[in-house]
Amino acid sequence: MKELKVLHIGLGDIGLEIAKLASKKSGLKIVGACDLVKYVGEDFGVVLGGKKIGVKVSSEYRRVLKGEKPDLVLHATSSYLQDVYEQIVDCVKEGANFISTCEELAYPYYKHPTLAKNLDHLAKARKVRILGTGINPGFLMDTLVLLLTAVCQEIHSIVVERVINASHRRQAFQRKIGAGLTEDEFVAKIAGKEISGHVGLEESIALIGDSIGWRVERIEAEQPKPIIASKEVSSPYYTIPMGKVAGLQQTARGFVEGEARITLAFKAYVGAEEEYDSIHIIGNPEVHQTIKPAIQGDRATAAVVVNSIWPLMKSKAGLKTMRDLQTLSFR
Repeated sequence: MKELKVLHIGLGDIGLEIAKLASKKSGLKIVGACDLVKYVGEDFGVVLGGKKIGVKVSSEYRRVLKGEKPDLVLHATSSYLQDVYEQIVDCVKEGANFISTCEELAYPYYKHPTLAKNLDHLAKARKVRILGTGINPGFLMDTLVLLLTAVCQEIHSIVVERVINASHRRQAFQRKIGAGLTEDEFVAKIAGKEISGHVGLEESIALIGDSIGWRVERIEAEQPKPIIASKEVSSPYYTIPMGKVAGLQQTARGFVEGEARITLAFKAYVGAEEEYDSIHIIGNPEVHQTIKPAIQGDRATAAVVVNSIWPLMKSKAGLKTMRDLQTLSFR
């Protein structure tokens, strides 16, 4: 495969983690880096902690697209498809393949079927590929689940739980889960959509159901609930006294034939004493897989994005989900 010219869009913590990893891989050449605020005008090699590479960070991704004609865009800006739809269209129209950490893009057919259809049509017309992925959604609570179902003759239900100690995650993530707020502040910020909690549980359920042939009649996603610190806990960014919010928990359920057959539970809070990823497939045979400690999400997200590049490039043009790719592995 020829060397791919890569444009990075979105240079927050996750975007930089992706770029640092991608810069170490043979077959990839950075030709552009864009962010509306961070590092504008700086040499991107220096931003990544190395030597100058002659690529300056720009705030105008359209100009870089047209000037550099990248083969691939690695994108990390927003969780919501409507927020990034125009960016995807701009990149695809210039003939660039597109991989994003946008959670709703992991399975956009559920919430945004019209946008998904439009993106698939455009990608096929331009002979490129579009993929939304990451650690979750993208791997732990959907792709890994699907891989484990391959050993089952029958499946009755699936329960997936992810519990993480948010102390080890970036400050933006801790802020997103409400760390340090009072319970009233948490409730108000959730209601006002100032904090969102985790995005992607519904997409993971829809992807699992569609992939194994279950007709998911509806998905019920509970509002995020606060987890209150039972003692003082701390992270590099916050000291949280007893009685304040340490993080949150969320549950979503997919109903098949009137019964909750797919349940995804997510807990993220500062000071979690035990963290793990658990997949329980109730079927024949029964599968119960637990990973301890829970996989570190920031580094793993970058790895899934970068390791998806080569399987994606081997696939046919169009809007893809992780089920469309060959089984991923470390590269």
